[in-house]
Amino acid sequence: MANTANPFVIALEEHYWDAEVAQGYDSPEGRVPAIRQRLDDLGALRLKEMDEAGIDLQVLSHGAPATQRMDAATAVPVARRANDRLREAVKAHPGRFAAFACLPTADPKAAADELERAVTRLGFVGAMVHGMTNGAWFDDKRFWPVLERAQALDVPLYLHPAVPHPAVVEVYYKDYLKEFPALLTAAWGFTVETATQGIRMVLSGAFEAYPRLRIILGHLGESLPFSLWRIDMALQRGRSPTPFRDTFREHFWITTSGNFSTPALMCCVMEMGVDRILFSVDYPFVMNPPGTEWLRDLPLSREDVAKISSGNAKRLLRI
Repeated sequence: MANTANPFVIALEEHYWDAEVAQGYDSPEGRVPAIRQRLDDLGALRLKEMDEAGIDLQVLSHGAPATQRMDAATAVPVARRANDRLREAVKAHPGRFAAFACLPTADPKAAADELERAVTRLGFVGAMVHGMTNGAWFDDKRFWPVLERAQALDVPLYLHPAVPHPAVVEVYYKDYLKEFPALLTAAWGFTVETATQGIRMVLSGAFEAYPRLRIILGHLGESLPFSLWRIDMALQRGRSPTPFRDTFREHFWITTSGNFSTPALMCCVMEMGVDRILFSVDYPFVMNPPGTEWLRDLPLSREDVAKISSGNAKRLLRI
């Protein structure tokens, strides 16, 4: 049954580009003029398109790969300046924007300190990390100071995709990239890379070390909710000490960013519970109206739609 009510809507994987951060890399999507225009806009155009689609608040985050491919000496001051500028954009439009911090993960101690500064002094609601940091997975213990600080601050970390490792690109995707370039990114490469990171986070022991750590995955969990039972069964058969399915469902939240599939959502609701699902669009790589139109027509109760629309985000992010 379609839901006709219009609950408050928070979208929390909504991207922008900071000119200083983005000058160091090239993005295929960023070459599209309409997308680039929206990535650069934190004012009138963005707010107009939010209003037209019925989105009340966006949680802003930098587009991939942000500072994850910078060396430590470059990343630390660049991330700090980018976060300061993002704070000014949030302040300029009260009640319409919140923010995830950009972290200089090449220097894990500095990244933890920047997370704390962003949360305690800038009012940010967590941080987003994009794929590997110069070829290193985020579950590596060198990055655990960031996890420890996120737990202490009681804020989530959003693990967002980035282009797969060059060796993976060479072996898995190169034969089809000329004709199907999106295979490397949203069509499949992003999913494989980020789902692998989610699995590694569980197996690393990070959640035993930091039992209150909370992680967000986009795109309806990068397919992991569909596979939780099978992954868990296979790992237990191999005498894994980690109850994978239970750990994932305890520590992960998932968003709808760029994946407006009702059958996939129903799988996630059944596997994760509706309280773990957060509405997102993935703007401007995906436009707002298809997301909010889909949200309004979900075959869920009014109460559950309200949870996905904003209630769960308000609780997780304390907005």
